[in-house]
Amino acid sequence: MDTYRTEEEQVEAIRRWWDENGRSTIISIVLALAAGFGWQAWKNHDQQLGEAASHDYQLLLQHLAVTSAAPGGDFSEAKDLAEQIKAQYASSGYAQFAALQLAKIAVSSNDMEQAKAQLKWVLNKAPAKSDIADIASLRLARVLASTGDTDQALEILATGTNGAYAASYELARGDIYMQLDRSDEAKAAYLEAKSILAETGVDGSLATLEQKLQSLTPIPARTVETSNNADAAQFLDAPETDDTTARQEG
Repeated sequence: MDTYRTEEEQVEAIRRWWDENGRSTIISIVLALAAGFGWQAWKNHDQQLGEAASHDYQLLLQHLAVTSAAPGGDFSEAKDLAEQIKAQYASSGYAQFAALQLAKIAVSSNDMEQAKAQLKWVLNKAPAKSDIADIASLRLARVLASTGDTDQALEILATGTNGAYAASYELARGDIYMQLDRSDEAKAAYLEAKSILAETGVDGSLATLEQKLQSLTPIPARTVETSNNADAAQFLDAPETDDTTARQEG
């Protein structure tokens, strides 16, 4: 009898607990399951979007390769595909890569305003100090310099980067200083770029840098001056007896 009463009390306790907590427990379980399925669904969807964006970007590169190889190639199809990537996958890195390609096409067509717009779009999307932001800033600075806006270009490059593009930043600064006939500052920037390349072991731009540095360090006219001085000295040291002898013989 005591056992029966104990079991009955246990059942009653369970019933009361269920009345008080059962509904919230079910809701919590449902929400947990929904969150789990939702997270998995989002991951699958995100992966599918990434794969689709990658596929479309590879297709864009193929279009660009074919069009660039053809004389007078028409980039309209490539531009349409790039804009489609930007619209459909705006939050992905592939959209930013597509915008960089659009900027490159614009530069090749001498449409600098369009190039600026595309590069600024990238900078608005890319994380600060990321590789793609560094690339976009570097290219924007060169585009601005080509349109005469050298002050803004130098301001962008002054932010600098300690990453893989540090030498490229210094090289661009040197080119802009050359454009402004500020040869001392250009030489300093080129030397800094050369130093960075030497430290990193990258020599891809060293030949170009050497040429630019040589153009800023012309060969002194010492040889010609020495030769002229020697001729003058020889003339001054010539014995007067020659002239005297000539007069006597005359």
